[in-house]
Amino acid sequence: MIIKKISKIGFVCSILILSSCGKDYLDKSPIIGITEENFYKTEADAIAAVNAAYATLQFQLSPAGHFRWFWGDIMSDDAIKGGSGDNDANALLQLETFKGIANTDLLESEWGADFEGIYRANVVLEKVPPIIMDENLKARILGEAKFIRAWNFYNLVTMFGGVPLVDHILAPSEYNLPRATADQVWDLIEKDLTDASKDLWLRSEYTQADLGRITKGSAQALLAKAYLWRKKYAEAKVAAEACIKSNEYSLVPKYEDIFPLFGENNVESVFEIQYMNASGGNWGKNNANEGSFTNVFTRARGTFAGYGFNIPTQNFVDEFFKEGFEDPRLKSTVFRIGDKMGDRGTFTIEATGGVSYLYYSKKYFSNKSEDAPFGDPNPNGGSNDRVIRYADVLLNAAEAAFHSGDEATARQYLNQVRTRVNIPNISFSGDQLLQAIYRERRIELGLEAHRYFDLIRTGKAASVLGSLGFRTGVHELFPIPQSQIQATNGSLTQNPGY
Repeated sequence: MIIKKISKIGFVCSILILSSCGKDYLDKSPIIGITEENFYKTEADAIAAVNAAYATLQFQLSPAGHFRWFWGDIMSDDAIKGGSGDNDANALLQLETFKGIANTDLLESEWGADFEGIYRANVVLEKVPPIIMDENLKARILGEAKFIRAWNFYNLVTMFGGVPLVDHILAPSEYNLPRATADQVWDLIEKDLTDASKDLWLRSEYTQADLGRITKGSAQALLAKAYLWRKKYAEAKVAAEACIKSNEYSLVPKYEDIFPLFGENNVESVFEIQYMNASGGNWGKNNANEGSFTNVFTRARGTFAGYGFNIPTQNFVDEFFKEGFEDPRLKSTVFRIGDKMGDRGTFTIEATGGVSYLYYSKKYFSNKSEDAPFGDPNPNGGSNDRVIRYADVLLNAAEAAFHSGDEATARQYLNQVRTRVNIPNISFSGDQLLQAIYRERRIELGLEAHRYFDLIRTGKAASVLGSLGFRTGVHELFPIPQSQIQATNGSLTQNPGY
């Protein structure tokens, strides 16, 4: 698949626009000389430019780890940090117990990676329009860039609130931009995704060689999520149902087939970040890596050659039994003692080197036989990141329908997800129905980096995470990296409570 190799295709363009993802995210070196004169002239240049923007989606260590599951799972009640002990990524432990400081390189790396993606998308949006090329393809490329920009702003606004509204390539005089309001950021996200939805192609319109590119359905699905954050429920329902009614997506018949290697880019995949195990990537500042680090980070230690992060909690596992039976999705979500961990052996405490965790995440488990064929396998995991699945779209539509007063439709979408795994339909109404939708999200999308943000978005974080130290009015947002406040000479201001 060509998208598995997307950042290599865009390698030349990546060199042209590559910049620091760390403390000086706004300090971009100008594109000068022969590159400016000879690039952004042809259709191939336009494709290379957007491929370089795609490459930023793959950033996981740049230079410190900022996995989506760091924030979505470990910060929630679904998982704990794990690792070899408290001192293994201690800054992450401080964050998950809501004692985190504002100058950790984990948050710096998230901030920098997101703004790098925004910068590269802005390059496409400014440099590609003048190119003489197929207009339909040009519109698609610009739609992909708008989605990538919107996705990175979505990450930033849901984590940090208002951030600098970098909607164009900055001049040196603009490097110290202040924070925009969160509403201004959301407005840009909505506009970008609305525009992208008009110009992006349907999934079925891409050739096999382009499988994995951003589609019209990707933009519609992310737009629905943005509307839900802003409690624009009628608009969220329309956006989610546009994706549903396109008939481009369906639920994979067997839940257990979603996450193995053979399940990549399946009929349920709406937005999936592509990784490959043969990229030859290395440790360090991995801005050019095409392999995932998630496989090794979440695999058990000891015999299983992993680092043992993102450990499921007992509270999370117990949720799968609350209807009086074991929800069949548990066996595809969590490894339990005695389970066979693929071709790496049977899970016992002794096999993990004596680390006494009772559960491990299964969704991004990789077999030994799937290790990179050359080089270090650890920075070259091959598992794609399933960011938005069709089940997520259905549950978003259910939530939006409920809040729009359409409980029948809400039940229909909710039960469609439940029917896939052969569990009884829900007949609740009122608040019971809403809570059932929320619970279904926790089980269906467990350990896929949704839970913490669902708790924040729905106002449930204080009641669920209060015992861990969550404080209302503070921990709905992460701290702005102190390094960025200093780098902008104080133009950026800190979030309350930090």
